[in-house]
Amino acid sequence: MTEINQLVETLAQLALNRQVRIATAESCTGGWVAQEITALAGSSGWFECGFVTYSNEAKTRMLGVPEELFISEGAVSESVVMAMAEGAVHNSRAVLSVSISGVAGPGGGTQQKPVGTVWMAWYFEGSEVETRCFHFTGDRYSVRLSAVREALKGLIKQLNKNTV
Repeated sequence: MTEINQLVETLAQLALNRQVRIATAESCTGGWVAQEITALAGSSGWFECGFVTYSNEAKTRMLGVPEELFISEGAVSESVVMAMAEGAVHNSRAVLSVSISGVAGPGGGTQQKPVGTVWMAWYFEGSEVETRCFHFTGDRYSVRLSAVREALKGLIKQLNKNTV
């Protein structure tokens, strides 16, 4: 069993025990977190939905991310992932979400946001949004895989500290 599989199994047990439905809002991971979750039989009992919002327009249309944030902060920013995480909960029946936006590479990086920069947010309805910026190394696959792993770890952390 891989580390990702173990994380999903732990997440499933916590979500089921706490009767929490989870949503994902993914950009650079392209639905990979949702794919790993739904690979586990029985995930329909706790996984609500996954939003794959690769374009800024999709982030605005599907999750309600204000267009101004893309201009002032950029898509790979704390403000955008916060809005994505809140939007995933507000546009579904989930009470917990994770959002991810990053520069997976090999191109697209800047001096301020080099390849491997990935912002994530976790939102448990009724709580403050928690964010974190990661700087992963490796090729595109490695950056995205690292993001999936950390997204799952963050969801587990949220379930361990929040109660419904």
